[in-house]
Amino acid sequence: MPLDPSDITRQLVELRIEHRDLDSAIAQMTDDGHCDEVQLKRMKKRKLRLKDMIAYLESKLIPDLDA
Repeated sequence: MPLDPSDITRQLVELRIEHRDLDSAIAQMTDDGHCDEVQLKRMKKRKLRLKDMIAYLESKLIPDLDA
């Protein structure tokens, strides 16, 4: 079932916000110097998954062109 472009756009906004928040949290954890390495690694993996989901949804917004 294809998603509506407005739904995709809404999801993109939510994912970008979460990605930005994770980026800030990761930076803060690394700046503190005393961080939980396991939690930091999990946050970085989550951030990468978000980046992949954002790229996937952005590609869904590009119309397919018949060659």
